[in-house]
Amino acid sequence: MNKSKPSGLKTIDYINARLAKRHASEKFFRRVGLLSLIIGLLFVVVLFFNIISKGYTAFQQTFIQIEVSFDEQFFSSDDQNDTEKLSSADYGGLVKKSLRVMFPDADSRQQKRLLYDLVSTGAAYQLRELILHDPTLLGQTRQIWVPASDDVDMLIKGHMKRDVPETARRLRDNQIAWIDQLVADEKLSLKFNTAFFANGDSREPELAGIWGALMGSILTLMVTLLLSFPIGVATAVYLEEFASKNKWTDLIEVNINNLAAVPSIVYGLLGLAVFINFIGFPRSAPLVGGLVLTLMTLPTIIIASRAALKSVPPSIREAALGVGASKIQTVFFHVLPLAFPGMLTGTIIGMAQALGETAPLLMIGMVAFIVDIPSSVFDPATVLPVQIFLWADSPERAFVERTSAAIMVLLGFLLVMNAVAVMLRKKFERRW
Repeated sequence: MNKSKPSGLKTIDYINARLAKRHASEKFFRRVGLLSLIIGLLFVVVLFFNIISKGYTAFQQTFIQIEVSFDEQFFSSDDQNDTEKLSSADYGGLVKKSLRVMFPDADSRQQKRLLYDLVSTGAAYQLRELILHDPTLLGQTRQIWVPASDDVDMLIKGHMKRDVPETARRLRDNQIAWIDQLVADEKLSLKFNTAFFANGDSREPELAGIWGALMGSILTLMVTLLLSFPIGVATAVYLEEFASKNKWTDLIEVNINNLAAVPSIVYGLLGLAVFINFIGFPRSAPLVGGLVLTLMTLPTIIIASRAALKSVPPSIREAALGVGASKIQTVFFHVLPLAFPGMLTGTIIGMAQALGETAPLLMIGMVAFIVDIPSSVFDPATVLPVQIFLWADSPERAFVERTSAAIMVLLGFLLVMNAVAVMLRKKFERRW
């Protein structure tokens, strides 16, 4: 509201006084904006520091070197081609025998149990895979690195305190003494954790990996992209270039804009009712996850595609029509190529949003504990955000670092997708 000029004050003095006040308000607004930006960046830095500081240790795993003797007597066979006997042998007993040889002072039943707890249960599977892959090991003795248990891993990484009473930690004093002896003998070491990238989920933290969830995310996003991109672009082209402007198209536009703001859990309920209960698609399948995420991302792709089509200058259309091109030729050969970078950017933003979604996938059963790696869109699977949710709810301390590490992988995945979006936009962008 303009204030009236005070009587007796010259106009130029009045304008200068108002101008100084406006400049002061502008300076204050800039400082508030800068402060908001700094606070926002500070929170982002704190968030990344918190995630990385907790998660980087998950990329390493503690291993123990044991001496394993693949005696023929233990396998009850000296035939290297007897796969059945080699496969069904008691490899857990073989690991325990090796540990007893290394620590003969563990003679009581309780001490032996504590000794066996130093090594992961995955060690037996590792020996089985090793002998099946190379049967010539039969009759030989080898030094083999096997994964340590999650408690040993936490102690070595400094996440478990030594200087607390024995009852306040998960490892007993004699177990720590055995670990110290292994370190002194250079039979305990931190190595790159390939299992984290190559394994599926597991109840044992040291054996749990993200490969199953990552494959589930990739398959789900493939279904989403194959369905949402052509449908979304076709809808945008029709509404923007061919549909007549009337109350029905206005109603459709309003509903599309409103659907973009619908909570994602609603799409999960819709997918549960239609795709699983009515059509009968399998639960926990990437196919159903992709269909649900397609419904969720379609409004985003349609809105972004329409904005890209609107940004094409009308002169392009008029020039094409002026030289005799039909409406379809004008759209497909002149308008769409120019709008394509914007459409692609909107699609990848929609895909990135779908990659981070958890709520709708919980409703269709993708929260199940699934160990196997999915090989098709019909196999039971989970996705990376849901895997993070499951691990974050686990009580073991070792799952905390794996949760943070999985978040780092998810953020890396999102950064790659955004980088691809920028590269494609730069490559196909045309200026006029």
